[in-house]
Amino acid sequence: MTRIQQVHWEFIMDYLGHPYYVSGNAILHALGQHLPYDSHQHLYASHGVFVPGQFGTFPEEHSQTGFQPYLGTGLPEVDAYADLFLHRRAAHAWLLDSRPRDALNTHDIRVQSGHPALAHETIMGKPDGARKQQQTTKWYLNAYLHADRDDILPLSESTLDGLQFGGKRNYGYGTTRLKDTQVVDLDALDYSRLRASKAFHLELVTPFVLESEYPNAHDQAVPWWWQADRTELRERQEQVLEQREVYTLQTIDHGQVVTYEGDRPVETAKSGVLRVGSHSKYGFGELRMKPTTPQSD
Repeated sequence: MTRIQQVHWEFIMDYLGHPYYVSGNAILHALGQHLPYDSHQHLYASHGVFVPGQFGTFPEEHSQTGFQPYLGTGLPEVDAYADLFLHRRAAHAWLLDSRPRDALNTHDIRVQSGHPALAHETIMGKPDGARKQQQTTKWYLNAYLHADRDDILPLSESTLDGLQFGGKRNYGYGTTRLKDTQVVDLDALDYSRLRASKAFHLELVTPFVLESEYPNAHDQAVPWWWQADRTELRERQEQVLEQREVYTLQTIDHGQVVTYEGDRPVETAKSGVLRVGSHSKYGFGELRMKPTTPQSD
């Protein structure tokens, strides 16, 4: 049994930090204040993805179908591999076409004490004559945890509730409340869409680390099972904070797609959820395996 614990937090105060996600490193640091060291050292965290609390419809590849009110506010059941990624993409493809998709894919910025902060809610005006003059969308954070020891997960709701992320936490910024959590067994999921396909590509859900200043971290080449050369891929510098020291990472940027050249798609899919490469413990190297078919977007 390979288990992960999905977590959905609601922001109740603006967040000052990385503009694309809350790093797994930041999530682990926040959890470290509420867990004994013996448990915390066995824990691994994904990056946290920002999710608008809006109405939506399940994508075609999802095991569920149809419209769901406030799809972004919680965790639907996970029965198939593709279900894991419903809230793991910043494009929010599940948003209804009738919703202000462009606005909700661009997180509101509010200046707090001279620093740009991601707003914990987005407030938009409505046309004259509407029942309400404005619409408020709350923002959530989607992440998941796994552990290398069987007795660590699931973490209790009291441990997960009230965590803070980002800067200026002494002033209340980055405060969250636990909205939803559930445990998923990766071995029990339906992988039939992958098994039925003969060609695949990989989407980089989070950056893949090539080089790191972190002590004892090993540099890595582009995996052999990617049909891609490093010169063809967009790179980005990231940073990891550890014991007040900042370490620079050279990464292949997330959001890119490469062709898969391996011959074990289901095994690679599971590994991609648990993340591959250097700093996978801190959220880097998350991959999604997708059949190369017209409906696989």
